[in-house]
Amino acid sequence: MGTLVPAASTTPDLHSSAATHHHAGPSANPCALLLLRLPAQREEPGELHPPLVIFTCQDAATTAGAGGRDALDGPMRISSPTCIVAVHRVRKKGARFPRNEAGVRVLLPVLQYLSAELCGSFISLSSCCAERQGAECVSMEAVIPDRTRIAPEIEKHVAGEGDMESDPALAAARVRELEPVPRWQDELTVRGMVASLLIGFIYTVIVMKIALTTGLVPTLNVSAALLSFLALRGWTRLLDRFGIVSRPFTRQENTIIQTCGVACYTIAFAGGFGSTMLALNKNTYELAGDSAGNVPGSYKEPGIGWMAAFLLSSSFGGLLTLIPLRQVLVVDYKLTYPSGTATAVLINGFHTAEGDENSKKQIRGFLRYFGGSFVWSLFQWFYTGGDACGFVQFPTFGLKAWKQTFFFDFSMTYVGAGMICPHIVNISTLFGAIISYGIMWPLINKNKGDWYPANIPESSMKSLYGYKAFICLALIMGDGLYQFIKIVGITSRGMYRQFSRKSVDNRVKNMDNTVSIDEMQRDGVFKRGHLPAWMAYTGYALFSIIAVVTTPLIFRQVKWYYVIIAYAIAPILGFANSYGTGLTDINMGYNYGKIALFVFAGWAGKDNSVIAGLVTGTLVKQLVLISADLMQDFKTSYLTETSPRSMMVAQAIGTAMGCIVSPLTFMLFYKAFDIGNPDGNWKAPYGLIFRNMAILGVEGFSVLPRYCLALSGGFFAFAALLSIARDVLPHKYRKYVPLPMAMAVPFLVGGSFAIDMCIGSLVVFIWHKINKKEAIFMVPAVASGLICGDGIWTFPSSLLALAKIKPPICMKFIPAA
Repeated sequence: MGTLVPAASTTPDLHSSAATHHHAGPSANPCALLLLRLPAQREEPGELHPPLVIFTCQDAATTAGAGGRDALDGPMRISSPTCIVAVHRVRKKGARFPRNEAGVRVLLPVLQYLSAELCGSFISLSSCCAERQGAECVSMEAVIPDRTRIAPEIEKHVAGEGDMESDPALAAARVRELEPVPRWQDELTVRGMVASLLIGFIYTVIVMKIALTTGLVPTLNVSAALLSFLALRGWTRLLDRFGIVSRPFTRQENTIIQTCGVACYTIAFAGGFGSTMLALNKNTYELAGDSAGNVPGSYKEPGIGWMAAFLLSSSFGGLLTLIPLRQVLVVDYKLTYPSGTATAVLINGFHTAEGDENSKKQIRGFLRYFGGSFVWSLFQWFYTGGDACGFVQFPTFGLKAWKQTFFFDFSMTYVGAGMICPHIVNISTLFGAIISYGIMWPLINKNKGDWYPANIPESSMKSLYGYKAFICLALIMGDGLYQFIKIVGITSRGMYRQFSRKSVDNRVKNMDNTVSIDEMQRDGVFKRGHLPAWMAYTGYALFSIIAVVTTPLIFRQVKWYYVIIAYAIAPILGFANSYGTGLTDINMGYNYGKIALFVFAGWAGKDNSVIAGLVTGTLVKQLVLISADLMQDFKTSYLTETSPRSMMVAQAIGTAMGCIVSPLTFMLFYKAFDIGNPDGNWKAPYGLIFRNMAILGVEGFSVLPRYCLALSGGFFAFAALLSIARDVLPHKYRKYVPLPMAMAVPFLVGGSFAIDMCIGSLVVFIWHKINKKEAIFMVPAVASGLICGDGIWTFPSSLLALAKIKPPICMKFIPAA
């Protein structure tokens, strides 16, 4: 039987779990404390089970008297009262309503549900007494982790929108929001893994297309979280229409699907298919030209077998690098991990009454724009039956601007990406295009025959393309070096502050020095879902041995001790990178990979330098980048109360999917399209950039064309100055400073994609001006629909290209006679 305990003070002593009565001195505004002691579940180590705590104004009719006790007695018929008392005070007053039994009636459905379903759950319902002015009032508020508050429901009740006892729909909505935290095994479902594979495949195709065209891949985690929610919500609603009962779709399952899908398509980006992997092929080797570092035969053509084997041997180690330290980084240090936090907030928002209502509009919006984007891409295909044909070469601003790549190419992928990316990213790409293709390249081209030979192709590294590649590289390295130094400094300072403290305890506390109940629940779920340290160490050692054996077999230029060194330094670099990512949201995995590329390329000797540098740099980048991404996902799991065990399983499954799906997708594109052609639509610029990095590590600056070193040095300093300005200027000025990393991409690939992204940014700007509330939740859905529709069309178009089926029409624009 549950126990009701009255008290006579607004500040009772709640710290005794065995107490049955509390008495304190009189108060000017006396209140009664009602404790509903819930039966405990099977307890896990470190888990607390606080009771339901209700404050209400003292009145014989509703609390101590028979009327109030009888009204609450029905739903309180529970047994084994063995819970530990915890405190959570609500300082801010909620809704007020006239003094009567309405407050009791509002609580009845909640108490009935708790009695039947939520024994031992962390729920705190609080109310504080209002000032007595005529009719007495009470204000109530619910403190329920990441759920819709009860106060708005009370407001609806007072406004005459229906009692929860007599409104089953309202009561059912509250019950859905008070779902218990499931077992970690229940978070992994067959339907979830199928949805993850589908989402992973869709975004692998999208990321592969972006990586092989411009290489500027936006963050798609939020889009993936939205798509995973829409897919499962749509599926459950479809089953409901046919009268088929399905298990509830929880935020934990949503988190698992998003994590697994993101882990799958991350391999397409982190695996280097548009950069280091592509830099190994023969075409990139030939584009790099004749030089002492670019030795004959230093290439390896792509193949599904060796790429999948290399990814499988190098990707799983990163998942285990920092497992023993996840508690320190996420719970003890309370690092922000902004992307992981944003994803968690989005997922938690989906699984509320308002999020459920918005999801209907999001599903319709996503499907509408997905279908429109797919059909538009199909329509465009019919007009691309030749070189430089179709809407993708539409001279929007005239033929002279078109020759300098300034035109709108109707790519819905980049319009959608522009809707997702911040405005400053899109403006920066356009600024870079204006500086390069609008000013610099036409001026340098006038010096043909003086600065570089006039009788060699423009795509040669000794021609104009050399200036494009190395100035682009200078911008990337200038920004990257400054960011690296800054993040190392921030990380070192933060770690010093943490380790210099005698005790590390960053838990959120309230004014009474008590830990909030939602914090206790999250800590409990996160702690009991741990993976033993010995298992992580053993797994890391095992994958290290596999990599040491397999990598030299795949690449003869890579010595076995290179791999040992990479795996030895990866945990140190991974911790520093993960700590910095938690503070700044900047994953420096690629920068660590570039440093490793230079070091190993210079160490390996001229004959082995390029391949050894590219492969070992990829290995270090994989280990460091994936470990930081995993901590982002752990932050998401912490805030959505998802078990770390199920997260690890989802990560492993998603990584395994990616190691198979990504090579298959890449080879499909590689066979169907002219990948790496500087004059085509699939430029893949970072392949040549990374190969030139390796050559630069061997030969030094002797490989640069005339005056290229001076120009590159100037842009290196320019990039560093811009990055410094973004950190030191006041916010009202720094938000207008362009991003060097975004500026660098159009230096090599042109300005058409920058115009696409700016159009997407303009759409978002206008939408926010017209209807900001709608834009906030509809922009991700619309952008995801545009990206997915255009991206998915790439798959059937590549199949048509492999089948030698060509478009029937070539639409081309030429000057009038």
